Amino acid sequence: MLVRPDTQDVRLIGLYTGRVVALAGLVMVIPAVVGWLRGEPHDALGFVIGASLAVIIGQAAELALRTRAQLQGSHALAVVALSWLGVAFVGAVPLFLSGHYATFLDAYFDAMSGFATAGLAVINDLDHTSDAVNLWRHLMQFMGGQGLVLVALTIFGGAGLTGLYFGEGREERILPNVRNSARFIWRVALAWGVLGTGAFWITFWSLGLPPLKAGLQAVMMFMAAFDTGGFSPTSASLGFYQSAVAETIAAVLMLAGTLSFALHRVLLYRRSLKPLWRNTEVRFLAATLGILTALTLVGLGRFEVYPDTVEVVRRGGFQLLSAHTGTGFNTVSSPQLLTDWGTLAPAALVVAMALGGMAGSTTGGVKSLRVAVASKALVGDIRRTLSPAGAQVRTAYQATTGRTLLTADLARGAVVIIVLYLLLYGAGALVGLFYGYTLQQALFESTSAAAAVGLSVGVVGPDLETPLKVVYIAQMWIGRLEFLAVFVLLGYAWSLLRGR
Repeated sequence: MLVRPDTQDVRLIGLYTGRVVALAGLVMVIPAVVGWLRGEPHDALGFVIGASLAVIIGQAAELALRTRAQLQGSHALAVVALSWLGVAFVGAVPLFLSGHYATFLDAYFDAMSGFATAGLAVINDLDHTSDAVNLWRHLMQFMGGQGLVLVALTIFGGAGLTGLYFGEGREERILPNVRNSARFIWRVALAWGVLGTGAFWITFWSLGLPPLKAGLQAVMMFMAAFDTGGFSPTSASLGFYQSAVAETIAAVLMLAGTLSFALHRVLLYRRSLKPLWRNTEVRFLAATLGILTALTLVGLGRFEVYPDTVEVVRRGGFQLLSAHTGTGFNTVSSPQLLTDWGTLAPAALVVAMALGGMAGSTTGGVKSLRVAVASKALVGDIRRTLSPAGAQVRTAYQATTGRTLLTADLARGAVVIIVLYLLLYGAGALVGLFYGYTLQQALFESTSAAAAVGLSVGVVGPDLETPLKVVYIAQMWIGRLEFLAVFVLLGYAWSLLRGR
């Protein structure tokens, strides 16, 4: 039975939520400055208003809710879930004021999509969006990819904030101290940022973009690629550049974002690729990438979508990688996925989106580790059934921290999350079917939203039905936080309403 939260619980949750919202609001200063420098005063003012609102919320929480009590695990999880709703609200303010959104709900949809690194968008006239607004769309993905509350962990620290770290779907500490783990994640992101932005900038400049515009778009595309977000400054996504070099750079960054930050640390300090090949999750991810890519290419070859093998491999392989890493970059138009790709290739994309990348990375979806653990548990059960009576059968897997014994609790936890994701994918698909979309359309869009991918077959757009917008917003929120934090927040709300 849930115990009714007291005043102290509410104060703690409200105080730390206000801090996260305020810190996210301070980041709006960056696009505000860019707006003024680029001659976009209207949009710059929108960011000043949004940042002011966020700071006011944070300061109000500090004045009204300040307490010396320590943040406990359940509080931290509730803070995580509530913070994501709060930052999406203040993040939507400058988007709505830009004039590119018909309603505030549309702006909120894109803000949640940005912070959840989903990449789905209902913006109007993206190709004529200001640099300030476009930069903010990508900054939201950068913050969301690393984790919103990592800012709070980095700045505030404290043992009571450990729950914030795990509440955003992170399953292991990279370093013994979660504050140091948070700082390491930011260092990795910034290091890849220097490399990725530089490579994109040189490429875009060589394609004919002015140096400043090439630099701005390089920053944006790095954030979208490494944080597997998928937003783009143009409606044609990565296909706008028609560059195999740009696609190769994006592929490297997408793979880097798909690897867990814990694995980044192991590779960095051991200076060897052996941990990469030994890791059970990496092997499983490589296997699913290979199998699903093969199915995609076979499907495209069957319908002769492209004139030659090189084009089939380039288009099909990149779209599958974009789906499996949860990035959502397009090099083909969204309607073409539905009208020209047949059935097998889009089905492979759906499976890839549902699986996602590694646990503890910037990707969404079920995660390869959980499917690998569930598969090993099933194989272990079969071996025990076939073994002689009294035989000891132990199952283990190679994690970044070493060889881990597969226990019943680990297997049960993996299966539960897999089932919850499947239910989430199915629930969104049922709503899509209710509004008249085909099963292929409904399942594709639902999986893309819940797994935080961003690929679309043309359903998501400014004209999307309002109830479906709400459903996809909820899916992006729940799927990005991997259920637990959301369940805890709902538990607090339910117990407050019931009085017990």
